[in-house]
Amino acid sequence: MKNFLSFLLSISTLWASAQVVAPQRVKDDMAEAAQGFWKSLTVGQRTQAGFAFTDDERVNWYFVPHERKGLSLKQMTSEQRNLAWALLKTGLSDGGYDKAKQITDLENVLRVVENRPPNDTYRDPEGYFVSLFGNIGSNDPWGWRFEGHHLSVQFTSLTGRVLALTPLFMGSNPGQVRADVPQKGREIMKEETQRAFELIHSLSTDQLKQATLAKKAFGNILTGNSRRASLERMDGLTYADMNASQKNQFLDLLKIYLNRYRITLARQQFDRIEKAGLDQLRFAWAGDTTPGNNVGYYYRIHGPMLLVEYDNTQNDANHVHTVVRDLTNDFGDDLLREHYERAKH
Repeated sequence: MKNFLSFLLSISTLWASAQVVAPQRVKDDMAEAAQGFWKSLTVGQRTQAGFAFTDDERVNWYFVPHERKGLSLKQMTSEQRNLAWALLKTGLSDGGYDKAKQITDLENVLRVVENRPPNDTYRDPEGYFVSLFGNIGSNDPWGWRFEGHHLSVQFTSLTGRVLALTPLFMGSNPGQVRADVPQKGREIMKEETQRAFELIHSLSTDQLKQATLAKKAFGNILTGNSRRASLERMDGLTYADMNASQKNQFLDLLKIYLNRYRITLARQQFDRIEKAGLDQLRFAWAGDTTPGNNVGYYYRIHGPMLLVEYDNTQNDANHVHTVVRDLTNDFGDDLLREHYERAKH
């Protein structure tokens, strides 16, 4: 219980120290960065990068190599690429931003591992696309997306507020770089993996039975790139049924995913999770429970409004997928609905 309270206190302290200026700064930074990027584009580039907020493209997202809409980093000037990365940084923490950069750099590793030519476009660290939706920075709904292989980041804003920051997908192939390349030894999802194994190994026999979904992992995240994420049942071990130490481990694991965002946005999302009920959160596992066996494993954190999925099954369990979904507010659905209903009156 002491560790749990310390965790909440650490978040609250950071929040309190930032709340006077940070919410405004996040809003302004994001709008200013988006506007700065937009102003740097030519007319032709704007045609590629810009969409109406109501365009169906806003809710299309992919985490595999795919023909995407938007403006790719490859199509940008050096200055425009810097502005695109600066926009991404307004939504992510330093750690989250660094993780995103490392994910794109793994395309260089895959080029070598798969014996592809240097100018290959299938594995391309500049094959990441920026899309803008709506009137950037206005009081009307607007948003943006930064997306490519194993990375999909999107934010939705309204009247100066960041309404939504999901889905957020981050993946790593390879999970651990073993090839003789400059990136050798890199393991982008190391914390997400280690902390989950620590938690599953802390469970009693009865708790493990509650947490286990299947003896074999599923082969991928179950929700895929669905427009709205949902699972038929909430299975697994509840937060309420964990002891104090396990609760701390569980929150540490959850914190890894939330801390991909800037502190004010992480706090905003944790507030939603807390309001929906921490005791209703569940931890569930499928597959092998011994790390390093080249056998796949999967886990998830699931609650009334939150779903985090982690999968490591492909390439002899050396290919990680992770996703964070807000079950009620992906793409701002819930809060936009409230806004429109109020506007009617």
